[in-house]
Amino acid sequence: MFKRLRRVRLNSIVRNLVEENNVRTQDLIYPLFIVHGKNIKNSIASMPDVYQLSIDNALKECAELELLGINAVMLFGIPSLKDSVGSEALSEQGIIAQALRAIKAQFPNLLLCVDLCFCEYTDHGHCGILNPKLQSVDNDLTLEILNKQALILAKAGADLIAPSGMLDGMILSLRQALDNAGFSHIPLMSYSTKFASGYYGPFRDVAQSTPSFGDRKSYQQNPANRREAILESLEDEAQGADILMVKPALAYLDIVRDIREKSLLPLAVYNVSGEYAMLKLAQKAGLIDYERVLMETILSFKRAGADIIITYHAKEIAKLLKV
Repeated sequence: MFKRLRRVRLNSIVRNLVEENNVRTQDLIYPLFIVHGKNIKNSIASMPDVYQLSIDNALKECAELELLGINAVMLFGIPSLKDSVGSEALSEQGIIAQALRAIKAQFPNLLLCVDLCFCEYTDHGHCGILNPKLQSVDNDLTLEILNKQALILAKAGADLIAPSGMLDGMILSLRQALDNAGFSHIPLMSYSTKFASGYYGPFRDVAQSTPSFGDRKSYQQNPANRREAILESLEDEAQGADILMVKPALAYLDIVRDIREKSLLPLAVYNVSGEYAMLKLAQKAGLIDYERVLMETILSFKRAGADIIITYHAKEIAKLLKV
């Protein structure tokens, strides 16, 4: 006797009843790239339908997101001035601090997540203060300014802080700094397993954060290492992270599943720029049923164990879910 597994597939209502995973609009976080100025909406050749926005246009974008039912954004800043220590990120008049205040005033129910890093703000494009002997980021000196950046953004209205530099001890350091300053209620969503990946190329176009020398392999995770990838996330959990993250998503679904099986914390994935651009180019070339492949891809993140999906496709997904 064999099992007739097709019995629960023949009827669409039964199929829906036994469906194990689904994508919801409330699972999505939409990235926004904010620049100084007014009435700015700069298109990015490598990322169709993604823009650098001045704050006034970012507010228009937030209004559209609310109508679509998207409740969370991730803010990335593009400064007017870059220097060796990312000074604009340490100013209460920095671009993201300004954006937080403006968005919070008009959209108090929108969850404002902030990417916490220095790569967009430094003239060398690395994620903190450089140690000239190592020709890499000085871990402990960078923790000090990372704390300062976090406190500025918390005071400006950030609802969730997402440190992305893959620095040792960053979660413990940030948690202590936030708690001591009266921000114990703000959760940390750590880029806990962030790979030194080739999938980030288009992001560096929009965020203007390409390193001026070398690469980030001395602090981001080696794509070849599975056990180390799990350890990175478990260490951040032990330090007090509230949400873990794997970045990129599509090529690392095995790691997403590994971490899901080791941790009970909420788990996010970042559907990164290279993944986005590939689907967009395949759509433009007429190679795929774009909407079907998009939803299949996003569903794969949920099936692997992700609770939260940060994606440039968020608006498209929200519209498809309303159909």
